[in-house]
Amino acid sequence: MTAALQGSLLDLAEKPQLRPVAVGLRRHVLSRGAWVDVRPGWLAGAEALYEALAADVPWQADRRQMYDRVVDVPRLTCFYSEGDRLPHPVLDEARDALSAHYAPELGEPFRTAGLCHYRDGSDSVAWHGDRIGRARDLDTMVAILSVGSARDLMLRPRGGGESIGFSLGHGDLVVMGGSCQRTWDHAILKTARPVGPRISIQFRPKGVR
Repeated sequence: MTAALQGSLLDLAEKPQLRPVAVGLRRHVLSRGAWVDVRPGWLAGAEALYEALAADVPWQADRRQMYDRVVDVPRLTCFYSEGDRLPHPVLDEARDALSAHYAPELGEPFRTAGLCHYRDGSDSVAWHGDRIGRARDLDTMVAILSVGSARDLMLRPRGGGESIGFSLGHGDLVVMGGSCQRTWDHAILKTARPVGPRISIQFRPKGVR
């Protein structure tokens, strides 16, 4: 089912503005050397950013081979490589702020931005880890800024195990670090609940997909 996007009554900023990364940031330590940082409300004016991205990003509806047939990817996507102009100035600010905050642990800046548009509860991304490239063998970080309706980011140990979830809403930040991409999987699961659209912006270091 589809629900219209509803802005937060607690976020009245008309222009997208970043708040300090460290204020309100909480680290959740997982097993196998993995961790997840969550910073609620990192971006003020998230509704304005959602509207700009929904209108201006050249969204792609992809198809992929699934066993013996080709199916639609259940979300819209757009990828910005290193050096590409990002679709909104606040995303450049966000990438720089994350690079500065996590420099002591990551040791390199975030370089790319992948965007996903979940139009309603039937859009999703299956269990996976960002293990293409260097993340297959090395610890890294993937930072995700969410705008739009809240959806649950689910995580579970790779190979199976009990899952945990983080509800990510308008302007929230989540950072998966340590061994998270190698030893845990994450997903945005389909839901029958009437949820509105959501856009996620995933910042990654060079050579990580």
